Amino acid sequence: MASKDSNREQPPPLSIEIKATQDQFFVWREFVWGGIAGAFGEGMMHPVDTLKTRLQSQIIMNASQRQKSIPQMLRTVWVGDGLKGFYRGIAPGVTGSLATGATYFGVIESTKKWIEETHPNLGGHWVHFIAGAIGDTLGSFVYVPCEVIKQRMQIQGTSSSWSSFISRDSVPVKPRGDMYGYYTGMVQAGSSILKEQGPKGLYAGYWSTLARDVPFAGLMVMFYEALKDLTDQGKKKFPQFGVNSSIEGLVLGGLAGGLSAYLTTPLDVIKTRLQVQGTTIKYKGWLDAVGQIWRKEGPEGFFRGSVPRVMWYIPASALTFMAVEFLRVSFREKSKNNNIVVSNLSIESKRSSVHEVREN
Repeated sequence: MASKDSNREQPPPLSIEIKATQDQFFVWREFVWGGIAGAFGEGMMHPVDTLKTRLQSQIIMNASQRQKSIPQMLRTVWVGDGLKGFYRGIAPGVTGSLATGATYFGVIESTKKWIEETHPNLGGHWVHFIAGAIGDTLGSFVYVPCEVIKQRMQIQGTSSSWSSFISRDSVPVKPRGDMYGYYTGMVQAGSSILKEQGPKGLYAGYWSTLARDVPFAGLMVMFYEALKDLTDQGKKKFPQFGVNSSIEGLVLGGLAGGLSAYLTTPLDVIKTRLQVQGTTIKYKGWLDAVGQIWRKEGPEGFFRGSVPRVMWYIPASALTFMAVEFLRVSFREKSKNNNIVVSNLSIESKRSSVHEVREN
């Protein structure tokens, strides 16, 4: 009787089935949380991104004029467009960050597990770098068109300031001219670019975007995980100074994002100029842009806009990682409670069915 009872109380297939469902759901949860966190970070820091875009692209808009500093550009945007000028292009910006954040965080966890299982000889930092790079590459198919639309809307400001600029500087805005017509919104801008330049226009600077984002994404994940390792070691030595995961994500995410942003600023300058030039033949490609910037502006040209870029990524990355860590912990606690209830109910139902069969 004892052996029969012990056999009755062992339901091995049940735990395997629950684990598979949890792992599957975990991946989808990372996609959702990553998308929300990415859109949140972009929405909060969009005005700083607008400042960065204008600083990097002003040589295309005003090639013959002296380049503005950060305070001068702030004043220019405020006087010409007011507060609205800083929020031009926020819709495509949030859309692109939503897609990037979802693929970035959704793919990272599954990719890290796959690499660790299939290539155990790879070091931890290399695994994090590759996982981040793959996640960002997949998001680029949605992110790049959104980035092109966003940046062209950012340099235009409001319709009144754009019209004033066109009339003052006699810049042609017809298709196949040096610039482009005014964009009133995300959908109108996308359809206009597609009509005038085809898919090539929406994916302008695609390879330069990958050249910037793949190392950036890889570096950010690598730095973040390395900082987490150091923090974990510190917690073991000084447990009294431990902080919750949300605060940890805020601080470490900001540091990782800021450092990665500064190191990849030259790649960002090239990408921005290729994307905002429209049908202008100023830069024939990535290598031509590198050569022209080096000859005409020197090393300083490659780091133009580095301050607002770092200013954008420190809080944006901090908020993104904080949101992801907070959502992870909150959901983990709820799922633990739910798993206990579900497993107990399932076992009880199996037991009762066995007793019913025996009684019959």
